[in-house]
Amino acid sequence: MCAKRKSDVLEIDDNYIIEKYMDSVLSGADHHKNVYLFCKHNEIEEATFYSFFGSLDGVKASIWTKMFDNAETALRSDAQYENYDAKTKLLSLFYTLFEIFALNRSYLLETVKKEQYKLKDLEQLKAFRKRFKTFVDGIQAYDNQSIPDKFRQRAKPLYSEGAWIQFLLLFRFWLSDESPKAQKTDILIEKSVNAATDLLDIKPIESLFDLGKFLWKEGNMR
Repeated sequence: MCAKRKSDVLEIDDNYIIEKYMDSVLSGADHHKNVYLFCKHNEIEEATFYSFFGSLDGVKASIWTKMFDNAETALRSDAQYENYDAKTKLLSLFYTLFEIFALNRSYLLETVKKEQYKLKDLEQLKAFRKRFKTFVDGIQAYDNQSIPDKFRQRAKPLYSEGAWIQFLLLFRFWLSDESPKAQKTDILIEKSVNAATDLLDIKPIESLFDLGKFLWKEGNMR
C-alpha cells in the first residue's frame, strides 16, 4: 500500500493513509489518537484526509475491508475456483484470509492488545462482516438437494451467519496460535469446515467429534 508519485510530487491516497496509520500503531506512537495529530505528524492536510475517510475509525475499518478485497481478488483470479464445490470454496476463503492476516499479524495483534475488544462487538468489523456474509451467500451450499425443502428455505441466512461465527472462532484461535506458519489454525480450519458441512448435509457427527477432540487437546480457545 504505497502512495503514488507524479512529477516528484507525492499524491496521497487511501492506501498511503492506511500505511501511515498502521506504522503509527506498530511504532507505539501517540499521533494516531486523533485526526489532527495524525495528519500533523504525517504532513497530511486534514482536508485531504477527510476526502478519503470520515474518521480514524474509518481507517481501521478500511484495513479490514482491504484485506477482504485482497482475499476475494486472489480467489477470483483462480480459474478453477468457480468449479469448486461449496465446501472447497469455503475452505479456500478461510485459507486465503488467514494467509493475508499472516502478512499483517503484528498490526492485528497490536490492535487486539490495545483495544481489548470482544470480536463480535467490534465496530471496525461491521463492513468486513457484511462483505464476508455476502461472499458466503454466493457459495450457495444451502442449495444442496439432500437438504429438506423446509430447511433449505431457512438455510441461507443460517449458513452465512454460521460461517461468520466460525470465522470469529478461527480468528481468536489464530491470535494465540504460535505454531510454525500457524499450522494448527490450518488444521482447525479444515476440521471446522468439515463439521459445518456435515451438519448442513445432515450427516453423522463424526467430524464434529473430531473437531471437539482437536480443540480439547490444544486447550487454546479463549
